Amino acid sequence: MTVPTLLGARRGAPETAHPPTLTQKASLTVVAYGLEYGAKIVVGLVLTPILVSRLGQAFYGVFEMLGRLTSYVAPVSGRPPEALRLVVASRQAARDTDAQRRAVGGALAVWLLFLPLAAAAGAVVTWLAPTLAGVAPALAGTVRLACAALVGAVLLGGLLAVPESVLFGVNLGYKRMELQAGLSVVGGVLTAAAAYAGLGLAGVGAAQLVVAALTGLCYWGIARSYVAWFGAARPTRADLRALFAMSGWLSLGDVIAKLLLASDLVILGFMLSPSVVTTYVLTSYAARTAVNLHSAAVTAAMPGLGGLIGRGQFAWAALVRREIFSLTWLFVTAAGVTILVWNHSFVTLWIGGGQWAGTVVDLLIVITAVQTAFIRTDSNIIDAALHPWRRVRVGAAAAVVSLAAMVALTRWLGLPGLCLGIVTGRAVQTLAYPGLARACLGGATPETNWPAARPLVATALLFAGAAALGSRLVVSGWLVWIGGVTVSVALAVALAFAVGLPSDARRGVIARARAVIVGRGAAA
Repeated sequence: MTVPTLLGARRGAPETAHPPTLTQKASLTVVAYGLEYGAKIVVGLVLTPILVSRLGQAFYGVFEMLGRLTSYVAPVSGRPPEALRLVVASRQAARDTDAQRRAVGGALAVWLLFLPLAAAAGAVVTWLAPTLAGVAPALAGTVRLACAALVGAVLLGGLLAVPESVLFGVNLGYKRMELQAGLSVVGGVLTAAAAYAGLGLAGVGAAQLVVAALTGLCYWGIARSYVAWFGAARPTRADLRALFAMSGWLSLGDVIAKLLLASDLVILGFMLSPSVVTTYVLTSYAARTAVNLHSAAVTAAMPGLGGLIGRGQFAWAALVRREIFSLTWLFVTAAGVTILVWNHSFVTLWIGGGQWAGTVVDLLIVITAVQTAFIRTDSNIIDAALHPWRRVRVGAAAAVVSLAAMVALTRWLGLPGLCLGIVTGRAVQTLAYPGLARACLGGATPETNWPAARPLVATALLFAGAAALGSRLVVSGWLVWIGGVTVSVALAVALAFAVGLPSDARRGVIARARAVIVGRGAAA
């Protein structure tokens, strides 16, 4: 099945085919995400050096490992808020408020059903945490106490995320714009206070539990204020079965995602040392920040895209997907070039000398970030179509390949081997997910296919030049660094846009930018 190009579809389609409010809402949600994540970036930039200095390099590595370990508990809790968000988004056109309230009730019921299993998993993780972190027996109690607090934050967050999921499901995520940014600052202050008070790992972990509780309670109030139908009703058996099945598949997919995305620190700490974990975390900070910012922007487009899929408008959804991919490529290429040029200087100015992992590791981390951005884009589309099971099997295969490669290559090559193992495992998803996403869109494909060779070659050349320059460039002050980053971003965007995108893709990007500015356009 083929469809006309996006610009052509816009010229010929009636005005009601792409109501302007969808782009406006998605754009506002992106702004909300940007404000939230901007606050998190600022907090992280200030907080990380404090934690490294107050906890020490080894214990900061242990704290990061505990964060990854406790993240495994989240998928065991069933992920009912995520299932609720997808269901609410797909039902926007139906305007059945009773069904939406039953969905909320079903999500709460599923959370209760999964709670004993999640609590048991949290207890196991807490008990094993000292062994996995490789700490001395005398510190086992402290590590377990910190881990228990982080597990509590995860379990409580599963319940308190329900109103947030409703807000995003109805495309009103921007309504909590200032709240989340403020809570990020509050969380940073509490964490820093715990570190300065000498409370150690346990105090820092307890701060995360307090922040999780405050965040959830605030979201309940916002949802009640802005979503007229918000509330819970007794779900039918059909509602429960649907949400339970959806939550089960999302949980399984999330377990696989955690194995792919959260096992690196555990393997590093267990096979090498917590100090190496710290070096890896600090070197990958910029790339993780860029990927999470991109993921937030793509997530903002998903409620509108889910509505298109729910109404069976697969042709338009396929065009939106291609447009998102163009913007994704432009973003990751520009961000990757900038990181490769300036990350060495950034880590040195931020933390001090000796914490940058080197050019090879930096390049592999950026390649991993590029893979992750495209994988998450198609993963979100597959989930928006309410078909999460389509990606679970591929994800399971990728997890097996990734874990085996990480363990084998880390033993052989150390930190570069771990990064190479991650790239190898995610290649499975990179190759398979596009076909799964197209299947979720009824096989609809744009009439004009863009060759992959041109952007791939452009990215490779830009990354190679940036890596060579970044290995030799270390500036002595923040003002020079900020100016250099600004110029690099502008040049990288211009070069990538001019060299890597075909002419119709460039027109599509320009048209989307205009649509966002004037508040018109499609669901994306």
